[in-house]
Amino acid sequence: MQTITEDSLLRLKSGTDIRGVAIKTETEEIELTDDVVEKICGAFVIWLRKRLSKSDLRIAVGNDSRISAGRIKAAAVKAFVSYGVRVYDCGLASTPSMFMTTVIDIKTDASLEITASHHPYQRNGLKFFTREGGLEGNEIKEILALAYSTELGNERGSVADYDFMSVYCAHLRDIIVKGADCGDRPLCGLKITVDAGNGVGGFFADKVLSPLGADTSGSRYLEPDGTFPNHIPNPENAEAIASARKMVINSKSDFGFIFDTDVDRMGCVYSSGEEINRNRLVALASVIALDGHEGGTVVTDSLTSDGLREFIEKKLGGRQLRFKRGYKNVIDKAVELNKNGIDSPLAIETSGHAALRENYFLDDGAYLAAKIVILLAKLRKNGKGISALISELKEPAESLEIRIPILTDDFKEYGETVIDSLSEYAAARDGWQIEKENYEGVRINVSGGWFLLRLSVHDPILPLNIENDYAGICEEITAELKKFFSRFDKLNLKNFD
Repeated sequence: MQTITEDSLLRLKSGTDIRGVAIKTETEEIELTDDVVEKICGAFVIWLRKRLSKSDLRIAVGNDSRISAGRIKAAAVKAFVSYGVRVYDCGLASTPSMFMTTVIDIKTDASLEITASHHPYQRNGLKFFTREGGLEGNEIKEILALAYSTELGNERGSVADYDFMSVYCAHLRDIIVKGADCGDRPLCGLKITVDAGNGVGGFFADKVLSPLGADTSGSRYLEPDGTFPNHIPNPENAEAIASARKMVINSKSDFGFIFDTDVDRMGCVYSSGEEINRNRLVALASVIALDGHEGGTVVTDSLTSDGLREFIEKKLGGRQLRFKRGYKNVIDKAVELNKNGIDSPLAIETSGHAALRENYFLDDGAYLAAKIVILLAKLRKNGKGISALISELKEPAESLEIRIPILTDDFKEYGETVIDSLSEYAAARDGWQIEKENYEGVRINVSGGWFLLRLSVHDPILPLNIENDYAGICEEITAELKKFFSRFDKLNLKNFD
């Protein structure tokens, strides 16, 4: 068993979450041991009491389908109870639903989802919420630093089982019924299928769509299975998207959804089998969010296309702000804009994280799916399909990503040096223009397109994204950039081949 140190605890920080190895493998030791989980959850209670200035706390706990969830939940509940907390055990639950426990029905002080999103089966994590939303990265760091000296308490709390997912599903059904405005079963006559990837998203088919009249036969992998035997539950994964496309085509569905493990992200598929993700999903979410908010600002991550900006600003009458990669970054930026009097109804990352202001700026794949279902019901009354809503979105002829590993421990400093050098190189080259409105890395506009070099949020990687409206240009840019990167001996250029 690994020794717990302050550094080992701090290494579990993954952006605004806590993640680590939860099942021993041939190459990995368990990081999220029972002791570690108890320390972190005890520290969370101490931190939360200070923040709220109250000692009598109520915390909801849920988990996704990972096979380590039961052990980790037991350790978390043990710690909470030892500090006198009233615990609501919500069982198998989506991440967004755990936030919702703080604002509807039982209205807890905080909540915890045990999840590692789309990461491999052997990993797991802790995601904490207060009524203000998910924690910030600096707050996670505070809790992990506090955890080192935290032990179990000697108070006596309590535990109650609570089926909050039924409450949450009823909440989503009510939103669809009111939004569609065509009776209590507005989805009759529609065939809508769901690929849950053996995560927890099967509820959307069984407890949201079916009760409202939708035919969900043909849905696949609705059964929770933490080994993920069919495909990685990740809407960005090519194999997962191919599975969803096959589902829709084989079942002759009108529409299809695919969720990640804990349902904070989603992707869609037209009846034709054509997927709606990345730029297309941002465009569709913008259609929804900007309805009644003309001139509003949509905050996205940095990887969106020029065609998307044109669609949002010229077709929809809104404005796009390209911000940093990372769903919490775009959410926090949208919140900041609204506080400053700038109408910003949507924060969305191309990975599928979408947060609407009307829904607490919560990145909830099921909520966005519910809003899309409302559109399906409304459009069907007029004999129209949803594809028409984003038919004017211009898409590039070519788009690719090359991930460049950095082979040094001080990878952040080294990566920034590479980015600065590329900026100088681009400024001196004819036909390349540095994008002025850019918040991470360097984005270079070239004839017919652009490319972006940035430092990964978590890993020793420099992702390079290239996009162009003309076939063959990406290959030319890639060849020139490979020569440029060859100057740096701590970069692995294998992926250029």
